[in-house]
Amino acid sequence: MWPGSSHPLGARFHQGPDGTAGTNFALWAQGAEAVEVCLFAEDGSESRCTLTELTHEIWHGFLPGVRPGQRYGFRVHGRWDPWTGARHNPAKLLLDPYARAVDGDFLLPPEVYGHVRDWPQQYIADTVRDDRDSAPHVPKGVVVHDDDDWADDVRPKTPWADSVIYELHVRGFTMRHPGIPEHLRGTYAGLAHPAAIEHLTGLGVTAVELLPVHQFAHEDHLLRRGLRNYWGYNSIGYFAPHAAYSSSGTAGQQVGEFKRMVKALHAAGIEVILDVVYNHTAEAGELGPTLSLRGIDNRAYYRLQSDQRRYADYTGCGNTLHAGRPHVLRLITDSLRYWVTEMGVDGFRFDLAAALARSMHDVDMLSPFLAVIAQDPVLRRVKLIAEPWDVGSGGYQVGAFPPLWTEWNDRYRDAVRDFWRGALPDVRDLGYRLSGSSDLYAWGGRRPYASVNFITAHDGFTLRDLVSYESKHNEENGEAGRDGTNDNRSWNCGVEGEPAEGTDPRVAALRRRQLRNLLTTLLLSTGVPMLVAGDEFGRTQGGNNNAYCQDNETSWVDWSLLEDPSWQALLALARRLLALRRAHPVLRRRAFFSGRSQGADGLRDLAWFTPAGAEMTERDWYAPAGSVGLYLSGQDIPGRDERGRQVTDDSFLALLHAGDRPVAWVLPGAPWGRAYELVLDTSREDQAAAPATVHRGGEGLTVPARAVLLLKVVG
Repeated sequence: MWPGSSHPLGARFHQGPDGTAGTNFALWAQGAEAVEVCLFAEDGSESRCTLTELTHEIWHGFLPGVRPGQRYGFRVHGRWDPWTGARHNPAKLLLDPYARAVDGDFLLPPEVYGHVRDWPQQYIADTVRDDRDSAPHVPKGVVVHDDDDWADDVRPKTPWADSVIYELHVRGFTMRHPGIPEHLRGTYAGLAHPAAIEHLTGLGVTAVELLPVHQFAHEDHLLRRGLRNYWGYNSIGYFAPHAAYSSSGTAGQQVGEFKRMVKALHAAGIEVILDVVYNHTAEAGELGPTLSLRGIDNRAYYRLQSDQRRYADYTGCGNTLHAGRPHVLRLITDSLRYWVTEMGVDGFRFDLAAALARSMHDVDMLSPFLAVIAQDPVLRRVKLIAEPWDVGSGGYQVGAFPPLWTEWNDRYRDAVRDFWRGALPDVRDLGYRLSGSSDLYAWGGRRPYASVNFITAHDGFTLRDLVSYESKHNEENGEAGRDGTNDNRSWNCGVEGEPAEGTDPRVAALRRRQLRNLLTTLLLSTGVPMLVAGDEFGRTQGGNNNAYCQDNETSWVDWSLLEDPSWQALLALARRLLALRRAHPVLRRRAFFSGRSQGADGLRDLAWFTPAGAEMTERDWYAPAGSVGLYLSGQDIPGRDERGRQVTDDSFLALLHAGDRPVAWVLPGAPWGRAYELVLDTSREDQAAAPATVHRGGEGLTVPARAVLLLKVVG
């Protein structure tokens, strides 16, 4: 062992003194008394080397001859005193927090726990140290060599206002795709395959948001029930692509495969956003396994209660990383920069972001985490999306994150769901959600694209299940229905679940109409729309609204649905709506509506109408209503194009009617429009067959029950 360097952290292969090839190892471990690097041969035999150098709480050393592909881990010596939060145990092989590849799987036998898991007195089990060696039972880090050339990679750099996000699971999106070779299904290479990319480009999305691809572990309670963590919100390696999604091998090959996937998506004009979980780790609470940070320095990495034996849990997952501490911030930001600069990704969606924004206990928008992100020259330039809540007190922070950030807007989700199931008391909230949620985001220089609008996400019902089930059906999860939300705001259209053969066909027709209504509302709303993979052609999870442990056909996208003309028609509608959005800047506004004219002779940029053809009054906003008309003026768009020219567009009138009977609607006359061309009518199954009829302003037309009509002003 040579002295080596304390920077960078982790294992880095390079040319050392005198040009000698080897690997530098560096580990931050504040409370450690000694640190060993453990190298593993192909037969599993272990060689240990002590890191003798200590610089600024970083143990480091250079090992000549250690090359890429070498499997390794750390053993950290120190105090075992759970009563004060110290949980060092050198019998446990620890994963390098900076490992860039991981080989093996986490199966969690008793030997992996730092304490005696099966101690008879469970209330003190976590205080009794287990001295069995965990090395044969845990994955190892892998030394990786960076040799990829990004010179030919061109990032799409899609502006926020033009973005359309598509949330997908690498494995679930590709596992059943008939156009992807079987050996590539479920992998990064499968997502990079032309058949997968063709669907994305044909649909018209601009970014994929990948459910967690950081190396994650399966929870013990799932393994005991014969299940596995499918979603991946249980991270343990913040630099390593999840090895199980690699088709080419797990001895470092997963890194190159991930990079090639990113390049392929970029070449197709699609950005890559990662769903990241820095709020907690897979080590869970005090009864959880010792896999990495707990054994390195438990007190330094995790938030502990005043009783330091216990963890502060703002995540519902047993522990919370202490993002207010410098070394934890360094781990998070080093990881984020690595994925941007070395892995090519374009942005991040932060799971339970409020937990990261806590200072001591309360959520603080001036917290160290948010301050560091705001000043970082790399991270402040990428797309940043907050899930703006956690499960702790005061954790709901929708609308509170600072500029640079966009947010998942669950108030949009709830308002749109309630409107189309007939549960809104009035349309005040809906008006805000359709027009960019200015009540939440019109402060501090934020723009309408601060709102990521979604109706469904990975967590909850699919779009089809939203119109097919009123209650969750999570029996396969094995948790007796305790898991998953009960607040689904869904409507089954009169029959629970998939209708049996011989059921009134009007139920299926109504459900498809509701799907068209929901999809059309989402893609016409101001803000950034987010679709969930498969919703555009009727994917179902059989009513399971928490399929986090269903790594099977329950969760995998069923591409055979596209053999059904009904679902082909829904996909065609989604493509048409996205093409319409892409063609019309009035649907992609970069500034909030003012409700006033932007020019001397212009109309107001936004106006609201009742079925009587009159502009809505204060009374109308408070009255029970299932109908609303939204006029978007294309002549009053603030801002200029890249050459300084005023942006103008067509003007549109959208009529949303959630009532169960048709309604007569008078179209606004001059100056709003002398004539209107019908562009879209969701009461029709096949939009391509809809005639482009023209209606005069001031005249009436019939809006069918439960439908959206989109009309373009043509005179």
